[in-house]
Amino acid sequence: MTEYVQVSTATPARQDAVELAKGAVQGRLAAGSQIIGPVGSVFWHLGEFGEGEEWRLLLTTTTEQYPQLEKYLLENHPWDNPEVIATQIVSGAARCLEWIEGSVGPKP
Repeated sequence: MTEYVQVSTATPARQDAVELAKGAVQGRLAAGSQIIGPVGSVFWHLGEFGEGEEWRLLLTTTTEQYPQLEKYLLENHPWDNPEVIATQIVSGAARCLEWIEGSVGPKP
């Protein structure tokens, strides 16, 4: 049985999120993506407390395809050490999960 994940990251600008999403979906690393923002962020970075605005990027993929998606995001992200987190999808509508599975990986 195929397992699925939702992957999140954030970017400093909307266009950065759009470019990452396009590359991931066109490359069949993710079935789809949503861009949310701007969102407020409060964080520790390089030992300092900060806050700012970011654009949240959510992508859906299979656990099998996740390593390639992570590699793509890390290589193409505008930040040197971006947050990239995968959360397991424990349940979903059957047709949605079929769509994810049929949309990632090599073309059928």
